[in-house]
Amino acid sequence: MDRREDDENLHGGGGGGGGVDIEHDGGGSGGGVGGYLYERRDSNASSFWDREGGAVREPLLNLRSRVNTTSQIAIVGAKVYPIESLDYEIFENELIKQDWRTRKRIEIFQYVFLKWTLALLIGLFTGIVGFFNNLAVENIAGVKLLITNNLMLKEKYYQAFAAFAGINMILAMSAAALCAFIAPAAAGSGIPEVKAYLNGVDAHSILAPSTLFVKIFGSIFGVSAGLAVGKEGPMVHTGACIANLLGQGGSRKYRLTWKWLRFFKNDRDRRDLITCGAAAGVAAAFRAPVGGVLFALEEAASWWRSALLWRTFFTTAVVAVVLRSFISFCRNGNCGLFGQGGLIMFDVNSEIPAYNTPDLLAVILIGVLGGLLGSLYNYLVDKVLRTYSFINERGPAFKILLVIAISLLTSCCAYGLPWIAQCTPCPTDSDKECPTIGRSGNYKNFQCQPGHYNDLASLFLNTNDDAIRNLFSSGNKNEFHITTLFIFFTGIYFLGVITYGIAVPSGLFIPVILAGASYGRLVGRLMGSFSSLDVGLFALLGAASFLGGTMRMTVSLCVILLELTNDLLMLPLVMLVLLISKTVADCFNKGVYDQIVKMKGLPYLEAHGEPYMRHLSAGDVCSGPLIVFSSVEKVGNIMHALMMTRHNGFPVVDEPPFVEAPELSGLVLRSHLLVLLQRKKFTKNRVLSGSELLTVFHAFDFAKAGSGKGLKVEDLDLSEEEMEMYVDLHPITNTSPYMVADTMSLAKAAVLFREIGLRHLCVVPKTPGRPPIVGILTRHDFMPEHVLGLYPQIAHQK
Repeated sequence: MDRREDDENLHGGGGGGGGVDIEHDGGGSGGGVGGYLYERRDSNASSFWDREGGAVREPLLNLRSRVNTTSQIAIVGAKVYPIESLDYEIFENELIKQDWRTRKRIEIFQYVFLKWTLALLIGLFTGIVGFFNNLAVENIAGVKLLITNNLMLKEKYYQAFAAFAGINMILAMSAAALCAFIAPAAAGSGIPEVKAYLNGVDAHSILAPSTLFVKIFGSIFGVSAGLAVGKEGPMVHTGACIANLLGQGGSRKYRLTWKWLRFFKNDRDRRDLITCGAAAGVAAAFRAPVGGVLFALEEAASWWRSALLWRTFFTTAVVAVVLRSFISFCRNGNCGLFGQGGLIMFDVNSEIPAYNTPDLLAVILIGVLGGLLGSLYNYLVDKVLRTYSFINERGPAFKILLVIAISLLTSCCAYGLPWIAQCTPCPTDSDKECPTIGRSGNYKNFQCQPGHYNDLASLFLNTNDDAIRNLFSSGNKNEFHITTLFIFFTGIYFLGVITYGIAVPSGLFIPVILAGASYGRLVGRLMGSFSSLDVGLFALLGAASFLGGTMRMTVSLCVILLELTNDLLMLPLVMLVLLISKTVADCFNKGVYDQIVKMKGLPYLEAHGEPYMRHLSAGDVCSGPLIVFSSVEKVGNIMHALMMTRHNGFPVVDEPPFVEAPELSGLVLRSHLLVLLQRKKFTKNRVLSGSELLTVFHAFDFAKAGSGKGLKVEDLDLSEEEMEMYVDLHPITNTSPYMVADTMSLAKAAVLFREIGLRHLCVVPKTPGRPPIVGILTRHDFMPEHVLGLYPQIAHQK
């Protein structure tokens, strides 16, 4: 544990700026390429910087409108909501510094202890929820399959289909109703939303308690309904919601105002907890603690440090212990139809894989196929999501109707396609029961005569976990016919495409693993005379290649698959196939989660700037008008700015008579201004009163409210007399905001903005004799929509 980093976080925890704006982040900004006129509306009014007509230098293109109207909204569920940026910067003002100086050693210990306690609780609750999800799915789906199987044994085929399709439809409708009426943000996997949050974007209700409730039960109903979805993606979102709920920093509404909880009323600490929650979700879904840490590092988090790595690993270790304890309990038959294997664990092969040159050629072929099929899968998913958006936005009834249609289609495929498969005699040398009696197993009888099994029914009429176990099974390479594997691959591939996007919590991992394992085993059968590898190993490599082709992850997927299969000897081949599939797929499009983030309109900042950003400077993209407050400002001017704009940050300038010449004092947040105005600590004259304010306020008075429910300007009630009074902004002004010169490359500024986790980046003039601030860059100013809207001709410049 890095004690210094924990202390630094504690110091930045009290005044965390989040603000309540949901539309514009910055206080506007002037164009960075012209002269400026310093205007005063009256002798004591605030300062507004407006651009003059004459420009000092000519930009790349003629100046256009500088008002930023892009990237301010995003799709959540099926509706469009304003989005809010998060503030991961350590805020430094006089109140915070006073709190640092007075903080005792015992409070630092409390903060560190509570961080580890919350990590423990996140792991504990996520592990319990993960086990509960699996237990519920295994029992609900197991009862459904038992009913269907019993009717099939009595040759009541139509009744069996009616029961199978009817139960599926009821479960799917239940999941859709929860999403449509309670928490639309719970639809989908949730990984793109968590990824955007950790990048600094907070959208409507994505981590709310209602979303957590629907995510848990909606995922159970959706997976039990036999839809081509997985519960693994939603578990990542569930873990993040649990972490967010635990890290709210207390609640006055529910009287949870324990003194220790106040340390976490800031975006920075919540981000760390949600990172732990996302890793715990993967660990709970796949029983892969190390894979969970690597998933958070490689895919989810945009910001990382060593102390967070250690805490995340601790969280996933807790999840592993919890799951192991419950599985040991269930092996005694105490969990109904919950399988002996428990959760998702696929023992592929106990033999040592020996491979030669033809085997490596087969592996390369699987990698290329995975890249091609994965990129096609992402393309089709993107088109389907755009089509479904027109249906889902029409209202809850249309969402449910779409889910019913997909459920009926899935039931028809799962029950109807096995009828075209041939019955296969049971193997005489197998130690497994054939045909299978009960809900699961490798050899489903379906409509076959005694002593025979239907291999396609063994894949379709099973839970997803059991179908994967069947595909990964080794020993009997002829267990599944080549035509069976091709039909199942085609069916699950397109069912996975058309199912993702309906109003149910749905993950992509399981459909992708099923499709990849089926074509991997198919390649293994076709190359049986050339390769010495087992068909079960081919299935594993196929799943790895398809995962790499769709999600474009390498290290985390490799470890997750090895933890899933408990087969470390496959490491070199899995690494090779993942690298090949990702390389091939990257030639065509981006990963599926990156595509969904872009399609939803979430303003995600990439780790590097776009090539055309090198041709622009920071001042070229500043949007305006820029609203600047004086360090001692009239209350009426502040109220006017708060009511007329949705900006979250405003520059503060020291002016005569307090200083000899105007100079930038710092940055003040909207949320802090609202708290200051609510207390009404004003003066009749324009004088410094900061020392008095330091005795009235505490740093935690300005902490961010839980779930973004802070003060609004409508909550303020000021009289006409109070509007003419003044307030000193020095105590709440961040005197050390991050600043860049207006000549800095936009690409360089974008990297700085993302790596530090900023919400506001002040742009100051490089040359003397100009106003002390040029503008403020926010997340939206780096978005391609805004930059290319100003300079469309540079889109193709490298």
